[in-house]
Amino acid sequence: MKFRLLFLSFILFPNLVLVAQNQPFKIDLLPGEKIWSGVITDGHKMPLAGGFEFDFYANNQGNQTQPLLLSNKGLYVWSQKPYKFEIGNNEIIISENYGKVEHGRNGTTLKEARQFASEHFFPASGKMPDEMLFTEPQYNTWIELTYDQNQEDILKYAHAIINNGFPPGVFMIDDTWQEDYGLWNFHPGRFPNPHQMMDELHKMGFKVMLWVCPFVSPDQALIVREIMKGKGFLLQKIDETTTWETAREPAIIKWWNGYSALLDFSNPAAVGWFNNQLDRLVNEYGVDGFKLDAGDMQYYPPNALSKGNVSPNEQCELYARIGLRYPLNEYRACWKMAGQPLAQRLRDKQHSWSDMQMLIPHMIAEGLAGYTFSCPDMIGGGEFSSFLDLNSYDEELVVRSAQCHALMPMMQFSVAPWRVLNEKNFEAVKKAVEIRKKFTPLILKRAKESAKTGEPVISNLEYFYPNQGFENIKDEFLLGENLLVAPVYKKEYSREVILPNGNWIADDGKKYKGGKSYTIDVPIDRIPYFEKQ
Repeated sequence: MKFRLLFLSFILFPNLVLVAQNQPFKIDLLPGEKIWSGVITDGHKMPLAGGFEFDFYANNQGNQTQPLLLSNKGLYVWSQKPYKFEIGNNEIIISENYGKVEHGRNGTTLKEARQFASEHFFPASGKMPDEMLFTEPQYNTWIELTYDQNQEDILKYAHAIINNGFPPGVFMIDDTWQEDYGLWNFHPGRFPNPHQMMDELHKMGFKVMLWVCPFVSPDQALIVREIMKGKGFLLQKIDETTTWETAREPAIIKWWNGYSALLDFSNPAAVGWFNNQLDRLVNEYGVDGFKLDAGDMQYYPPNALSKGNVSPNEQCELYARIGLRYPLNEYRACWKMAGQPLAQRLRDKQHSWSDMQMLIPHMIAEGLAGYTFSCPDMIGGGEFSSFLDLNSYDEELVVRSAQCHALMPMMQFSVAPWRVLNEKNFEAVKKAVEIRKKFTPLILKRAKESAKTGEPVISNLEYFYPNQGFENIKDEFLLGENLLVAPVYKKEYSREVILPNGNWIADDGKKYKGGKSYTIDVPIDRIPYFEKQ
């Protein structure tokens, strides 16, 4: 039977090569072959140059990863398990592989390789996250309230959104709404009447998400006592002689908010307990969904013991599966969940032009890796300290960031534009929202198609226009095949735009012949885009 299955695999996929676990090997590259990988935070380095190396084991760099390599010559590389790779001068070197690695060629382009990988390794589920994530802007309370989430200021922020002419959308209440980590109740001091707050937000037209994480504060007696009734809800502390049967003490993990215990999602009982906490918030308060933060692989160290024999990568994946219960969800850390109806966000960006320049290549990397329902972080950057002093930030950067978001799958506000922008720049942001409204039907169409086919919502030029020298363009993107978007990503008022072959009409009505580059003027309120005729 094993021989028959192997024979059939070679008939169906004649270029497929299977390499056994723990067997280093090399893949020869063709002349001019360029490589993209599922390492989202290195999207700005793609296509990858010789000397780049990465180990997928326990390493997600604060964002999504996917055990995938693709090339502009039809090459794909995939494994269900992590592996370590390096890009040589004319080869890919797989030096460590924790499971079988599959590689081969499908066609001769990036698109053909990506389509094969999607169909066979992470097929589309047919489902997508809640449509409102795409049809309206999102609003996150983090920058405005940081660690002081409270009912009064949340409602002020929500009313200010409407009063300043922005449409209601998904409203995300961030960290510290809760009593404590693991104690997922509205803090009674900061939220005197959460039912009233939720009703008011819903009547205004918002859907409401709450921030949660898998950590548990170890000094919360009620939580720990309840969890420890079912042994193994938490990762266990171990030494050289400890086994699962003898472990008696939760491991304490250092993370960005201190030191906490951590739920072990390899234990179905822990999954059930966490699901019950979230379901209670849905049923009791009408919460619409959750921003499921953390889950990073680094928080599952080798000196902590889990019930199941799972890797840090698999713990990250198990946490991501929690979100499949809720159409309204968001993840920043993820492993091998491409093709699923999960909203993915880029990791927090700094309020800087250098980080602004990473938005497009990182979003392109997400789409190629299969994380097509994606959001490019918070507008202006998610680093809250940049916005504490009105003299410490750049208004134009906020505007250009909003414009970059506007024609991507999702756009998310956090800093209040009406608070930090002068009238001219504020109107430029509102104009960006109006332009998104014009193209919302196309964005939603692409998202629905992606749910069925797995195709990226946005892509680089190389994807639809191969072998025209576009593989290194990182400051333009395509929304579908026929809408090219070229946002401003520097503190400038002109930029170069490269157009593929064909006839194009710009946002200002000017006509352009493709196959060449143009320098265009870009005043502060313009998002350059070009529609192919």
